[in-house]
Amino acid sequence: GISFYTFQITSYLIDVYKRKIRAEQDMMRLGAYLTMFPQLIAGPIVTYSEVRGQLRRRKITFMGCNHGLQIFTLGLGFKVLLANQLGNLWEDIQTIGYESISTPLAWLGILAFSLQIYFDFYGYSLMAVGLGRMLGFRLPENFRNPYMACTVREFYRRWHMTLGRWFARYVYIPLGGNRKGEFRTSCNLLAVWFLTSIWHGNTPNFMIWGMLLWLAIVVERQLKAWGAGRWVKKGPARVLSHLYVWAFIPITWVCFDITDIAQLQIYLGRMFHVFPGQVVGVGDWQKALTDYGGLFAAGAIACTPAVGNLFRKLKDTLPGIVLLAALFWLCIWRLQVEGCNPFKYLDF
Repeated sequence: GISFYTFQITSYLIDVYKRKIRAEQDMMRLGAYLTMFPQLIAGPIVTYSEVRGQLRRRKITFMGCNHGLQIFTLGLGFKVLLANQLGNLWEDIQTIGYESISTPLAWLGILAFSLQIYFDFYGYSLMAVGLGRMLGFRLPENFRNPYMACTVREFYRRWHMTLGRWFARYVYIPLGGNRKGEFRTSCNLLAVWFLTSIWHGNTPNFMIWGMLLWLAIVVERQLKAWGAGRWVKKGPARVLSHLYVWAFIPITWVCFDITDIAQLQIYLGRMFHVFPGQVVGVGDWQKALTDYGGLFAAGAIACTPAVGNLFRKLKDTLPGIVLLAALFWLCIWRLQVEGCNPFKYLDF
């Protein structure tokens, strides 16, 4: 978690230097902010101004603990029942070898990884928010249905929002943001995505990942400037824009997870049928779809606002309480059966 608490102490020092907040005189309060265990190792990234008042005046209440446990349980379910299970397909493909899979299976595999990393990280963030609520803290939202986005730019406004906010506040805006012309804006975005790439890892694949996203965002900005943004959100064009995001984002996740460039080339070749390879068996993708089709459907539904809306509607009703209790103990059982359950995002 070194990068997360480094971000937090850096934001504190910059805000004090710029006189946006007063320096904290109580070492215990500052220490509590820097080592707040619920979100210490993977976020959400919290600025000191967000919790300063809560460090001084907060109450641990029954209702707060109850609400926090509800949020925690939802996040635990996303992690244990969706992220872990979908991740098994990606692990199976890595065991088989990228040269020996069909093109449909290559796409199913990276879709599984896309959902795995989302529910793994989203689940962690919800668990952190829930634990914080139990302790009397209100931590910021970190995800807002990113796979409902119509553009890559919008996707990353909804994904790991506290990281995006940090880079906007302490890198992008100080460099000039979008106030000094389109070329300067593109350069500022390049700086942000370059730093984001390095933050995730120091191997070339992360740089490829970051530059692909930077290029997509710059192109989208130009299209919007030419008037394309008006029709993207209407009718069939909206559907096409969603399909564009659902196709492009998984391609970038390939670059994110496969660190060996030679293996990355092979996998991309399999996805686009450029690298013929040797298929293990005809219909490998059909078997995968049979085994994981239900999980793909559940993941697709959970990517929409439907689950969140249902959670808010039922969480304080008797059926909702029973469902959450059942979900909690089902997750505990799965954890006991599966043994080690590391968070995928902690690898980066």
